[in-house]
Amino acid sequence: MPERNKWLRMGLGNALLTFVLSLMLTYVANIVLGVLVIYLALFVLLLVILLGVGADMIGFAAAAADATPLNAKAANKVLGARQAVRLIKNADQVAVFCSDVMGDICSTLAGAMGAVIIFHLIAERHLVTNWYTIVMTALVAAVTVCGKALGKGVALQEASEIMFRLGQAVAWVERLTGHEFFVPPAGAKKRK
Repeated sequence: MPERNKWLRMGLGNALLTFVLSLMLTYVANIVLGVLVIYLALFVLLLVILLGVGADMIGFAAAAADATPLNAKAANKVLGARQAVRLIKNADQVAVFCSDVMGDICSTLAGAMGAVIIFHLIAERHLVTNWYTIVMTALVAAVTVCGKALGKGVALQEASEIMFRLGQAVAWVERLTGHEFFVPPAGAKKRK
């Protein structure tokens, strides 16, 4: 029963996190798109797609990474190696956050941004909506799927290196904030 409750809590927590992040990112994107010219709006759209691809790639790498080379680096006190090992040990949480939460938010946001860009074009230039909407939808989907497919290929080949680089970033954030991520509470039993 406690294991089931843990997954239920994680699922509901991720749903709430997704909702809040979606609200914030969509709000910021709408403000940014409202003041940008079309070329910059397309560039921001591409950045959102790349953020989603990168998050998906990290989630896939977390699930595929081997901790053995990182354990050796951690034993030698290489900056970020200990954090990378912790990320790999918590690959399920990392994959859910990166692939499911961030990757899906970015994909949804990219589709919405594409629609907003088309609506701005239609309003400014009095264009016929059908073809532009269809082409933008297909273009966003194609770039997203292509990027995620390429990213997963890279993540599979370079999973441990990606996790090491992410571990270095986490180590930097931990030093900056003084908060350690994925550390079991004091007195908790270690998993075998």
